Amino acid sequence: SQLQQDIKADAVLLVFHAGSGVLQRPVFTKQPGSVVFPLQPGENRREVVFSCEAQGHPPPFYRWKLNDSFVLPRPGSHYSLMGGNLHISHLNKEGDVGIYQCLASNSFGTIVSREASLHVAYLENFKTQRRSPVRVREGQGVVLLCGPPPHSGELTFTWIFNEYPSFVIQDTRRFVSQKTGNLYIAKVEPSDVGNYTCVVTNTVTKSSVQGPPTPLVLRVDGVMGEYEPKIEVQFPEVVPVAKSSTVKLECFALGNPVPTISWRRVDGASFGRKVDINKASGVLEIPYFQQEDAGIYECVAENSRGRNSVKGKLSFYAAPHLTEKPQDVQKTIDDTLVWECKASAKPKPSYRWLKNGEPLDHMEQDRVQANNGVLTINSLNLADIGMYQCVAENKHGRIFTNAELRVIAIAPDFSQNLLKAQTLARQGGDVLIECKPRMSPRGVISWRKGKEALRESHRVTVLDNGSLRISNVSKMDAELYTCVARNQFGVASSAGSLFVKEPTVITSPAGHLDVTVGESIVLPCQVSHDPTLDLKFTWFFNEQLIHFGSHWAYFEKVGGRSAGDIMIRNIQLRHAGKYTCAVQTKVDSVSIATDVVVRGPPGPPVDCQVTEMSETTASVSWGPGMDNHSPILSYTIQARTPFSLGWQAVTTVPELLGGKQLSATVIDLSPWVEYEFRVLATNNIGTGEPSKPSKKARTKEMQPSRAPGRLRARSVSASEVEVTWKPLAWSNNRRRILGYELQYWGERQKQDTASVIRTVGNKTSVLIRDLEGSSTYYMSLRAYNSAGVGPQSNIVNVTTKKPPPSQAPVKIMWNTSNSKVILRWDQVHALENESEVTGYKVMYSQDKHSRPSVVETNTTSLELSLPVNQDYVIQIKPFSEGGEGSSSRQITIPKIAGSIAVGAAPQSSAFAMVNLAALILTARTVL
Repeated sequence: SQLQQDIKADAVLLVFHAGSGVLQRPVFTKQPGSVVFPLQPGENRREVVFSCEAQGHPPPFYRWKLNDSFVLPRPGSHYSLMGGNLHISHLNKEGDVGIYQCLASNSFGTIVSREASLHVAYLENFKTQRRSPVRVREGQGVVLLCGPPPHSGELTFTWIFNEYPSFVIQDTRRFVSQKTGNLYIAKVEPSDVGNYTCVVTNTVTKSSVQGPPTPLVLRVDGVMGEYEPKIEVQFPEVVPVAKSSTVKLECFALGNPVPTISWRRVDGASFGRKVDINKASGVLEIPYFQQEDAGIYECVAENSRGRNSVKGKLSFYAAPHLTEKPQDVQKTIDDTLVWECKASAKPKPSYRWLKNGEPLDHMEQDRVQANNGVLTINSLNLADIGMYQCVAENKHGRIFTNAELRVIAIAPDFSQNLLKAQTLARQGGDVLIECKPRMSPRGVISWRKGKEALRESHRVTVLDNGSLRISNVSKMDAELYTCVARNQFGVASSAGSLFVKEPTVITSPAGHLDVTVGESIVLPCQVSHDPTLDLKFTWFFNEQLIHFGSHWAYFEKVGGRSAGDIMIRNIQLRHAGKYTCAVQTKVDSVSIATDVVVRGPPGPPVDCQVTEMSETTASVSWGPGMDNHSPILSYTIQARTPFSLGWQAVTTVPELLGGKQLSATVIDLSPWVEYEFRVLATNNIGTGEPSKPSKKARTKEMQPSRAPGRLRARSVSASEVEVTWKPLAWSNNRRRILGYELQYWGERQKQDTASVIRTVGNKTSVLIRDLEGSSTYYMSLRAYNSAGVGPQSNIVNVTTKKPPPSQAPVKIMWNTSNSKVILRWDQVHALENESEVTGYKVMYSQDKHSRPSVVETNTTSLELSLPVNQDYVIQIKPFSEGGEGSSSRQITIPKIAGSIAVGAAPQSSAFAMVNLAALILTARTVL
């Protein structure tokens, strides 16, 4: 078309001004939206405006399409353009409805807006004025038809019963379908008789019309009997539901008794909280529908006469939504364009491409290919300039996205990529001099050497990309080189000099060094090189860069300006490996490698294990570890036990373990002891690290075979027994007796619950304390050493003495005369189960906290010689062969100012008063 020719012509002019920043492709700032026009009866002004606005320079001009055909606003037409907006006057509800699109064009091309639909909403009057009566029996179900008049737009329905404003109230028995408008009565009752009028309301125009009344008459020829549910309101077998929309399913049944309605998902999934079941279960509503809501739903109607159901599948669909969009791009002539367009949708979308609002040219299929959203254009030319749109669509909708393609034509230009002013090359090496001018289309590239045209040879070649390659460079190649680029728009050149340098050669030979742990060595790296070039030395150890410094403290640089020698001080086993010296200049790089072998003590043997144990021997085996470049000469076995101090060398058979020996028998072990073993290897350098310990293993039990003899037990008191025995022979070797283990238990106990006392050393007696009086105890004894315990002795028994008296001394009296204290108390009598009193202990001290002095007596009085100028605390307790009895209360004797004082303990106050009077009388007589 003429429009397309104008656009192409403008595009050619455009390429020369692309850098000005003034020109701009069309970009929508406002796009049309769908319109539902409410048409009121008798309304004369019927005008609709679709908005469209785009930015761009040159300013865009606009065109419109209706159902893919151009709208032509002519004088006298009811279509007109104001800017980019389309005005439609005197709207025709048949001819003007459809899909509208705005096209905005300038010299860059054309873009197409999203689709906008135009619908006219109206509601006409009912045609029929009268309806015949509907006659039914009581108990029968009935359907009253609404039959809405011609309309467009969504409707809602209600029914008037007899006269306004008495509306039918929906419940389990009555239901108004918002799909058909019909009124359903599941079971007619006498109160239902009357006139019913359908009221239809258009939700867009807000207008309502009433149909003719339908009389409901009750027949007199009987009552309808009970019958099973019959579903009259159903939903389709497949219901497509858009993502995030609200879906409503209706279900209602006639029947006698009135059926109950229930809903379920066939897959057993439960309804979410958002699902609303209302109007007595006649409507299932699912808002914000998502993929997980899709499935088969079942409505079940049932009463006492039977059950009926209907199923329908809710299928999820989504209109296309772009996930990847093509971006504006600028290409050169002969380049290739690849644009990718992706959209998510269900079902999957199809893709098509538009150029300047029109389908792509099918004549260009070899060069222009569109496949599954990917647009590829090969060998771009100026005719490809324009605005492109990807259209992703499925049966539920379509979406557009725009992108601009610019194809530029440029004369050769080196301003952004000059040849290198100086290029350095190694004599005998290869060199590449790049030539990358900016030009479109790509033209011809030629070279000059000095002032002459470059002559190509097997050694000097110009590559397809225009760069110059010279192989086996010689001094004769040093010169000024010029790259010349030409296309139909012009010519340009750029020059640079080639300098040829002497090659770098490492003069130190590659080698092999054999050293011992702890030595210091020098690794040489001497070179000859072009004196005008700087050298850089880099060392690698096993391909890893060596960083000289604290982390690599063993390594030190010792070379000069033209040498890269390094020293390794105090070399270790881990330093064995491959060392590489790399030397680099601006024109070349060379390297040399030296293998270093470090000899050292052997590594730890492996897999140390115990294969067999007897009472005093163990069979031990192991595997050889690393010999670290020095053959293993011998092995040593060490052992440890819970009783040993660390690891100890052991005696083996054979006694000397050679470097080929990988097993041995360890002897002179102690029976019934848990051992661990480890192995060490030795070579000419020294002894290496030990192996990992073997698993713990115990030698077999051996009975050090005799039990202690002459076991005796003697009751010392009611709570103590002394046990003595004859010791076994004492020895200083490793199997010597470490001590004895005494078991004792009461006559009501068993030996396996006995208490145990262990002695250490060659002890021959032990005192058992805290026993019960008048009780029989049993004892046995056995010796133990590091291997365990031996056999037990004969069992002996002993009966403890009767307990001491439980009563404390009472009626304690005292008096003082000069430096004497005289004490008296009542005799303590033992109970039947207690031992007889054999004496008393009198304990006295200057205060309650100091250690008391003790005096024993076998009478019930005692005279003490004590200074009278101090306080004393006194206690008395009886004792018997069963031990010490209960102690009296503490008695405090105060210091006396005069020569005579008398007193008594509190518990014997009456007795004390009598004796006190006698003492006073005696004192007066003396005076």
